[in-house]
Amino acid sequence: MRRVGAVLAAVGLLALGSSVSVWAATDDGSQVKITSPAQGAKVASDVEVKYDLTKGSQATHVHCFVDGEYQKGWKGTIKGMSPGNHEIKVVAADKDHQTLAAESAVKVEVQ
Repeated sequence: MRRVGAVLAAVGLLALGSSVSVWAATDDGSQVKITSPAQGAKVASDVEVKYDLTKGSQATHVHCFVDGEYQKGWKGTIKGMSPGNHEIKVVAADKDHQTLAAESAVKVEVQ
């Protein structure tokens, strides 16, 4: 009986592992492109990020990330970046703030 339980548990874990696509971002047809700063730009510690968002069936806005870290409350300007190289990314999001597949990223150097 224990063996049957162990097999069922293993099958359950394998089934969970096979559903990785459930966590993939939805592609709703949106497109986003950072228009400023340019790829490789040298920037100040405060930098305004401009972008074009073509909304698909679900996108309502974008979220901003710096070096993979979500910029809560971002209103268009990233403030206080440390000197060095950084990646700025904008990702389309829906009304519930769930990120979608559309994203754009640039690498910049803060002087």
